[in-house]
Amino acid sequence: MVLSAEEQFQELKRGCLEIIPEEAFLQKLKESVRTKTPLRVKAGFDPTAPDLHLGHSVLLQKMRQFQDMGHEVYFLIGDYTAMIGDPTGKSQTRKPLTREEVEQNARTYEKQVGKVLNLKRTRIVFNSTWLERLSLKDVIRLTANYTVARLLERDDFSQRYRMGQSISLVEFLYPLLQGYDSVALQADIELGGSDQKFNLLVGRDMQLAYGQSPQCIMTLPLLVGLDGQKKMSKSLGNYVALEDEAIEMYGKLMSISDELMWEYYLLLSSLSLREIEERRLQVREGKLHPKEAKSELAFELTSRFHGKERAQEARDEWEKIHTPQKRGLPDDMPQFEVALEGKSGLPLLEIVRLCGFASSNSEARRLMEQGGLHLIHERGEETLTQPKALLGRGEYVFRAGKRRFAKLRIL
Repeated sequence: MVLSAEEQFQELKRGCLEIIPEEAFLQKLKESVRTKTPLRVKAGFDPTAPDLHLGHSVLLQKMRQFQDMGHEVYFLIGDYTAMIGDPTGKSQTRKPLTREEVEQNARTYEKQVGKVLNLKRTRIVFNSTWLERLSLKDVIRLTANYTVARLLERDDFSQRYRMGQSISLVEFLYPLLQGYDSVALQADIELGGSDQKFNLLVGRDMQLAYGQSPQCIMTLPLLVGLDGQKKMSKSLGNYVALEDEAIEMYGKLMSISDELMWEYYLLLSSLSLREIEERRLQVREGKLHPKEAKSELAFELTSRFHGKERAQEARDEWEKIHTPQKRGLPDDMPQFEVALEGKSGLPLLEIVRLCGFASSNSEARRLMEQGGLHLIHERGEETLTQPKALLGRGEYVFRAGKRRFAKLRIL
């Protein structure tokens, strides 16, 4: 993609919270164009879980923009720092991982990032490559470049200090080591979520201390999870994994609120800002139903990770199940038969277990208490909440949760 420095600047600004400092960032782009030298762009990912999710893809897509403009992208796996533990955004230290856990998680990353990045033009690096080589003398020199007072400016550290919660020296080392990553890679630009701003700024200070030109930093918003409240996180269960099956991914995206949909459009869609605003105006004026706008977004993102054919199959299946006028049932729905044997009826508690929706009475009761059991008939769906309710002879179709179905014939 042949773009001027100013054009690159405008494209790269989209969706960013901050660029620090903006003028230096534009100057780096101008110098890159003038000398035909690509910028070195890095973003760090801790292998704390094997699955990357759409929250990670916000950063990955920004990295892909840099790639398409001809710049050099470094996908940094923080294998060494993951074994230390970073409390970023948390009130207590995150549990360090073992080397075996880190290596197992890291092995899954290359395949997943290839869904967004051009792997042929991506440098995947591990910070253990240079951090393991640091001697005690090197570490002491590293710490000499920063004061405890500066480290306590970090929000989570200052809050814990005020509350009298312990902060280990190891935790103080974390932002310094992450900053040293930028020194080792001689980074021009570093990307990160808004919760990483302090650590990214430390990278600038470290580069200055080691005689390098300081990197510019770009912070991006943390993608809100499916619950519409907290940032997308595997530990919170509100995530869409890049490895999710097509129907799972499509269904999860269709479950977000109409308001949250526009944040997903802004941060994840490849549509231009003008196209997104036009779509938003159509919804506001009643010319486009929010569900249709959401379906277009879900189809675009599912296509990105699974291809258009699989995405279309997922959309058709979802519509078949969830649209009243098109309501249908999966072809591979499990079927069961049971005889009453003199009983007046079969209790729902037993039916839930028989259909494989729960493995125990307590789990079955919890499913119904949470409104997760539905009876499907020609008039629509009926939510079943009474565990002791009896069903007599006949054929029944049940739905548990969003995508589990079973047909039961009571004889």
